[in-house]
Amino acid sequence: MDSITHIVLGATVGEALAGRKLGKKAMLLGAIANSLPDIDFIASFWMGTAQDVWAHRGITHSFLFQLVMTPVLAAIAARMYPRSGMSRKDWWVFFGVELFLHIFLDAFNAYGTGWFEPFWHYRVAFHVLFVADPFYTVWLLASFFALLVLRLGSKARKRWVWVGLVGSCLYLGYCITNKIQIDSRVKKDLAAQGISYGRYLSTPTPLNNWLWYVVAEDSGGFHTGYRSMFDHQETHFRWLPRNIKKLDPYRGHSDVEYLLRFSQGYFTIEQWGDTLVFNDLRFGEIRGWADPKARFVFHYFLEYPDENGVVVQRGRMDGWNRRTLRVFVRRIRGN
Repeated sequence: MDSITHIVLGATVGEALAGRKLGKKAMLLGAIANSLPDIDFIASFWMGTAQDVWAHRGITHSFLFQLVMTPVLAAIAARMYPRSGMSRKDWWVFFGVELFLHIFLDAFNAYGTGWFEPFWHYRVAFHVLFVADPFYTVWLLASFFALLVLRLGSKARKRWVWVGLVGSCLYLGYCITNKIQIDSRVKKDLAAQGISYGRYLSTPTPLNNWLWYVVAEDSGGFHTGYRSMFDHQETHFRWLPRNIKKLDPYRGHSDVEYLLRFSQGYFTIEQWGDTLVFNDLRFGEIRGWADPKARFVFHYFLEYPDENGVVVQRGRMDGWNRRTLRVFVRRIRGN
């Protein structure tokens, strides 16, 4: 999830776990602890783009990292606040819960989270929430600001903790039911259109949980499309060839190997002018619900690796304005 979500979630959980003993310091420590796994952003200063993409949400988002850092953080906090009333066990629970919630929540996005690093490189991705979903975060944000303002000892503090945690959990449950319904409808549409497939994924489009991007893989490529919770017509698919043979001259290059591992097989190769482009399909298309020939958000220039920059988010909001926003809202509504 985005950094704001981790901060307000960590602060709210910190209040719930230790607010009575630590006061508002519990919110600060909770926000820091819940954000700690994202310390891997530092690696981007010396890693190439492809390696950095793979490294992010890797070892620092693993159970091993949690097992190591929980006692370390607990020991540091116990020394810093010896008269807090927090026992060593309290500190272990505090930091263990905060770190776990970070890596657990991140797994609900499309990026993939390395729970089992370094022993197994599989990335866990449930594809339930967009990386920044205001409808998930708003509950925690309201709780966060209320807890900042309310005085210590106020009975309302407990109620606002419940608002943040219960509201966000209920919304997450609602998103899971949305995904189940979307998958059921899309698979019926695939069958009705005679489209056979092996693997399949669905993931929400930006900033909402009602319009979903779907990908069905066959032997030669992928069928992609969009489905709203409010659609009444069948899902329309476009087919994209994988073009895997075009990748042969680049086999063995370290950046390509990282990209192949990161994409989990959901990739296509395209020719753009004088360069080949590696597309990771899992992150969707740039306004693909409105443009039938949309390019992918994640595209990597194989022949110009120094020009890739922030490859995952490149073009995410490209071309957005009032008109495209209205089109987006209409598409969400099933029009």
